[in-house]
Amino acid sequence: MRSGRRRGPYGKACPRRIGRFLEPCLLLLLRSREVHGYELLEGLREFGFGENPVDSSTVYRMLRALEAGGQVISRWEVEGSGPPRRLYRLTHVGGQSLNAWVADLRETDKVLHHFLHVYDGHAAIEYLSSKKENSL
Repeated sequence: MRSGRRRGPYGKACPRRIGRFLEPCLLLLLRSREVHGYELLEGLREFGFGENPVDSSTVYRMLRALEAGGQVISRWEVEGSGPPRRLYRLTHVGGQSLNAWVADLRETDKVLHHFLHVYDGHAAIEYLSSKKENSL
């Protein structure tokens, strides 16, 4: 994944703390079926990781951490052509973790929308104020 930073209006880095968002995205992708790691990488595009792709090593490191935490289990798929591939599946604990993430993200969504509403209100007042000063 990129550094999680983008350039602000003055060329300075602006933090974008979305790295942890990878965890609930992976859990959701695993919710309905077993999935190969490559499919997970492709599936992350649906959550906005297309423009800022996640490095595969980051995804596999997260999967190992989720597996160590009992949220995900994996097995080797050896049938078929080609080398063996690991399949990942969500556990009951992983489902509970996903539910907790969704509840937290819903609260975060409320806070962010309120923040943006307040910001937009201040920006509108500043705009009207500067327009009034310019007309004098």
